[in-house]
Amino acid sequence: MRVLRTATKSIAIVFSMFSAIPMPQFAWDKDSTRFMLVAFPLVGLVIGLLAVGCAQMSTALGLSSLVRALVLTALPLVVTGGIHLDGFCDTWDARASHREPERMRLILKDPHIGTFGVMHLALLLLATFVLWAELPSVPPTCLILPYVLSRSLSGLSVAAFPLAPHDGLARSFAEASDRTIVRWGCALIATATSAVLATTGGWSTVIAAVLAFAWYRFVVVRQFGGLSGDLCGWYVQTSELWMLASLYIVQCLEAIL
Repeated sequence: MRVLRTATKSIAIVFSMFSAIPMPQFAWDKDSTRFMLVAFPLVGLVIGLLAVGCAQMSTALGLSSLVRALVLTALPLVVTGGIHLDGFCDTWDARASHREPERMRLILKDPHIGTFGVMHLALLLLATFVLWAELPSVPPTCLILPYVLSRSLSGLSVAAFPLAPHDGLARSFAEASDRTIVRWGCALIATATSAVLATTGGWSTVIAAVLAFAWYRFVVVRQFGGLSGDLCGWYVQTSELWMLASLYIVQCLEAIL
């Protein structure tokens, strides 16, 4: 019973932090925060299941590909409340400054959005919309599991990457977690998710996710000198865009060949 109660609290905390879904509020304690990052992929699972439902409903109603693309673009933002977009914009503002890591970390803390953040946000949403519009049919696993994979790898990064030398959300989660269990748990989820994708028509998304994760680590270590919560959000959005783009590239190659 205690294990079930602890798991329930961990899941509720993760959903209250990383989604806009109403959840009962629990106080953070040692037991509930030790493994909560392992529950982070569940947020992606909910998004993916809703995406499948929306795609099937649009087909049943005979809606145009543009309406379907709009719904699938907006859905993750509605479910998450756009929390990852904040980090995405802040990260691009910092990266575009081309300054030393300490200065870029200060830019991440600035609550205002800059020109480069707005520009890349617009490109992200436009590219996502166009790619969904150009993908008339996607296997259900490719609608569901990329959202799970991006979050499992994001959770893995918090437990495995070097942390930025200041207090922040990523450091708070890392220090509150059992980093060994989180590393193994998130790695296991990522591996299982990748295996299912690779065998159900989504092999390209696995390659895209691995490449995005390698690039993510380079940006974290070389450009910022350590991980922060904003960089985690940037990675989730970037990896999901890369995985979606990989499906479109494969579709184009199949049409040519």
